[in-house]
Amino acid sequence: MTTIISAILFLIFAFLSAIHFYWGFGGRWGSQAVFPTKDDSIKLQMPGIIPTLIVAFGLLVICLFILQKGAILNFLIPTWLDKYGLWVIAGIFIVRAIGEFNYLGFFKKIKHTQFGKNDTKYYSPLCLIIGILAILMILNQ
Repeated sequence: MTTIISAILFLIFAFLSAIHFYWGFGGRWGSQAVFPTKDDSIKLQMPGIIPTLIVAFGLLVICLFILQKGAILNFLIPTWLDKYGLWVIAGIFIVRAIGEFNYLGFFKKIKHTQFGKNDTKYYSPLCLIIGILAILMILNQ
């Protein structure tokens, strides 16, 4: 079961990493509703290449970590990371799913914007699924 869960998580994080690399190198597809705003008429400037690529590389590192924890790849990682890494991933994504009560998560106040609608339909459920799958990996080790 751990192998299946790790494959699912790998595919999710690989896709997220790839789209961030695409955005980092100037792509625009899918970027119009990925930032929270108070109003749809507010046009936000995309973050620069450096922050976007940092996120892309971070997601790629999570991909490799997931493959290692699922015993698909085998390489040495620090003991503390081996012990707590999945807990950190689960915590980050469950907290993201809950949100900060204004723009993000299931309990957000601003729901009428395109981001708010996408967050309710896609982003928050995906974060919750990632968190649950990470916990299932922990429990199946």
